[in-house]
Amino acid sequence: MKSTPLTEKHIALGAKMAEFAGYNMPISYSTITEEHHAVRKALGAFDVSHMGEFIVRGKDATAFLQSATSNDVAKLKPGQIQYSCMPNKKGGIVDDLLVYRLDDAPEMTVEGEQSYMLVVNASNETKDWRWLKRLSKGFQVKMQNISSKTGLIAVQGPKVVEALKKLTDVDLGSIEYYSFRRGKFAGCKNVIISATGYTGSGGFEIYARNRDIAKIWDKIFKAGEKHGIKPCGLGARDTLRLEMGYCLYGNDIDDKTSPLEAGLGWITKLNKAADFPSKAKFQKQKADGVKRRLVGFVLDGERRVPRHGYEIQSRRGAKIGVVTSGTHSPSMDKPIGTGYVKIKYAEPGSKISIVAGGKKLDAVVTKLPFLEPGV
Repeated sequence: MKSTPLTEKHIALGAKMAEFAGYNMPISYSTITEEHHAVRKALGAFDVSHMGEFIVRGKDATAFLQSATSNDVAKLKPGQIQYSCMPNKKGGIVDDLLVYRLDDAPEMTVEGEQSYMLVVNASNETKDWRWLKRLSKGFQVKMQNISSKTGLIAVQGPKVVEALKKLTDVDLGSIEYYSFRRGKFAGCKNVIISATGYTGSGGFEIYARNRDIAKIWDKIFKAGEKHGIKPCGLGARDTLRLEMGYCLYGNDIDDKTSPLEAGLGWITKLNKAADFPSKAKFQKQKADGVKRRLVGFVLDGERRVPRHGYEIQSRRGAKIGVVTSGTHSPSMDKPIGTGYVKIKYAEPGSKISIVAGGKKLDAVVTKLPFLEPGV
């Protein structure tokens, strides 16, 4: 089992540790609910150094990524970020990812070339790397896997700018959503500070060299102490992202789910000139209409949590789908979940049942996200 540069910090803080994507990761430090509310009301810090980072550069870098990802990379300007996915050739998803346009940094710029950083899921790092290497044949690009050299901390919550502004020469308040700046942070040079988020409560991601990340972690907590900062584990990260309806690879999307079924049509640019895997399949799917869709649902008068893999039925007992994610929402104080259902039952207000062992739990389909961002 691998460790991140911060593993010893987590153990010293008394975190409950468990294996995740091959890494020894903190699940919680106090309780998931307490950490969840800290992010919604103040701020919390997550170690996400297990995520994968690839550099792609070269004169064909844009053309290559246009052919490998579903979104329109050509629209990115230096300093901007894009959420996207890499479709496979069977109409499914290899991975969802973030694409960073790096050309704002002089040291990354070569005349006639473009430079990008791809941030991929930890569990898919090796698979993604091999997939991209295969697709890169015929393009003039250079690829570098910097995952093992890169530490990453996500600091999330409404008080994050106030807490961290003295740690950097970058004007944090000027970083727009899905953009980034490069600068000095906590005394460390060449740090990337981005604003994407996986919680819906705002905040930043801090990318730095492994050797710097422990120092940055300590300074973040010192600066955030008076603002109520808490270390947060993967448990709270999951409840936070689910309240926002954000997909989790391996649960809500995988190599057999279409981005159109998953509600990711907005990152699947079928009109861009570049071809990409399964583009024709998705065009036909859009024309014909999907047969199932990922929806959110709230359990009605129940306390039991819906689990990944539970069957979804109509109120008459017909099987109509399967649960992909479920939790007890700390913000709403009720069980919520997502799942794929037949298109007939995908409209908000549809009444469904979740089969939990020998019991059927009444639920109602609701519009995603469950909470508005910033709540």
